[in-house]
Amino acid sequence: MPKFISCLVFSGLVTVFNAFAADSTPKYGPQLQGFDFPYPMQKFDFTSQQQQLSMGYIDVKPSGSANGRTVVLMHGKNFCGVTWQASIDALSHAGYRVIAPDQIGFCTSSKPEHYQYSFQQLALNTQNLLKKLHIDKVTLVGHSTGGMLATRFALMYPQEVQKLVLVNPIGLEDWKAKGVPWRSVDEWYQRELKTSAASIKKYELNTYYVGRWKPEYDRWVTMLAGLNNGPGHEIVAWNSALLYDMIFTQPVYYEFKNLQMPATLMIGTSDTTAIGSDIAPPDVKAKIGHYNELGKQVAALIPQATLIEFPGMGHAPQMEEPAKFNQALIKDLNQP
Repeated sequence: MPKFISCLVFSGLVTVFNAFAADSTPKYGPQLQGFDFPYPMQKFDFTSQQQQLSMGYIDVKPSGSANGRTVVLMHGKNFCGVTWQASIDALSHAGYRVIAPDQIGFCTSSKPEHYQYSFQQLALNTQNLLKKLHIDKVTLVGHSTGGMLATRFALMYPQEVQKLVLVNPIGLEDWKAKGVPWRSVDEWYQRELKTSAASIKKYELNTYYVGRWKPEYDRWVTMLAGLNNGPGHEIVAWNSALLYDMIFTQPVYYEFKNLQMPATLMIGTSDTTAIGSDIAPPDVKAKIGHYNELGKQVAALIPQATLIEFPGMGHAPQMEEPAKFNQALIKDLNQP
């Protein structure tokens, strides 16, 4: 076969494959309607910024002997409360009540057309949920962006936080101060509109799992891709853009020194997550996202800090090696 014809055939096959992949991606509703949840999803309806909003959350009672403690799990930017599934099960079995909310703008919660996103607002929303559930003392476990939110919550409501656990949190550095360019909300929006199953999987493979993929990770790719592929495609992308702007412009880095409660950093040392690294100049990109160093640096800033490292693991150790992670988490939580 002549070379140019074989190239045309190959190109055609790629086009057909991509079309098939797009068609095979489910179309979930803007609040993840249609996704198969392993727990009953509950709703907290409230008014914020002159609009009615709904916050989805998981509330799992202890399946083992109850120890009287409640753990609140805060998800990351490209995650949902349900992605904590392995930890929810392990913590419940160990006697904890577990609350895993979806923050406004994410997953099963409302996607408002206009919302002034701030970590303070999301912390207040979460506190109001806990008030509704009559919970006044919690252990906070925050992953990725949820680590920034958990830090802000702990700074705002220190009397309500028994312990703080940060799992590969972003915000261990101020990317803007280190030279990462600012990106407008409109630019973020155009970027988010292009999200696909293929782009999600490529990013997760490299960043979350350090090049090692397991079939059980596919479920979470499908969840995000289906949300982005559904009838709420544009409003999901718009809220995502607003949230990225919040993350980039509202650092918590400078306030780690003010945390008043015991805090544990759980760090996959091969993580390289850094917001805006895709548009950062080479010299800036080279100096951001080094979690093998950032974990140690921030542990030194927090007055009552413990550092637990997972050598060679990526951005989501609770999903990469759940048994190993949950054993370490529960051991830490059970410390007097």
